[in-house]
This record gives sequence, C-alpha cells and structure tokens, in this order.
Amino acid sequence: MFRMLGLGFVLAAVFLFNLSERPVSRSDDARERFLSMVSACAEAAKAKPGPCQLYGKIQYVENFPDVTVKVVENFPDLKVKVVENFADKPGLWKIVQNFPDYKIKMVENFPDIKVQFVENFPGCGK
Repeated sequence: MFRMLGLGFVLAAVFLFNLSERPVSRSDDARERFLSMVSACAEAAKAKPGPCQLYGKIQYVENFPDVTVKVVENFPDLKVKVVENFADKPGLWKIVQNFPDYKIKMVENFPDIKVQFVENFPGCGK
C-alpha cells in the first residue's frame, strides 16, 4: 500500500515538473498526460502481488482480499513460515489482526497463489 502511495507521489512530481517545462498554451495536452498517468497509477494499484512479494504482516479476511491463497502439500508457488518477528523476506508471515501489509483469503478453487506451510527454508517455490 505504501509502495503505491510512493508511486503516486513520484508520478505527481513528474507531472508538475513537466508542466513547468511546457508552455501554458498546451494545457489540454498536459491534462491528457496527467489523466494517462493517473490511469496508469490506478492500474498499478489494482495489481496483485506475486508470490515473492507476499511477506510481512498478513491478515486473514473473508471479504475484499488482496490475494486469494490455497494451501497445498506439493508444488507451491511460495513456502511460508509463520513468525512472530522480522517478517521481512519472501515466505515469512506475521499473522496480525490490524494494519496488515496484505489481506489474504483462503480458498479451495482458483487461487492467485498456492502456498505450503513449512518450518525450514521458506521462500519462493521452484
């Protein structure tokens, strides 16, 4: 979430910088460029994280998840170890109730990512 917010600030700064270089008579062109940048930012915000980006504070939810997950025994996309501290690498999850980095819904069919819970060697599968 904070990454997307930072991306929005960068896009806004680029837009304002480009406006200062352009003549004022091109306001329609500037407006169209701004709208295309806003559209690109909105598309980036909708993007789901990949398996290697899914770590940190995780909250299990039933509604409005960021990612749907299926627990499997073989051939996972991500091997997950639940930890209490330092969930700062792919595959390390700290389960929380408030202020998550990602919201996850456990499903049986059509998951975005398949995970396997492990005690050793968490990280991206394959």
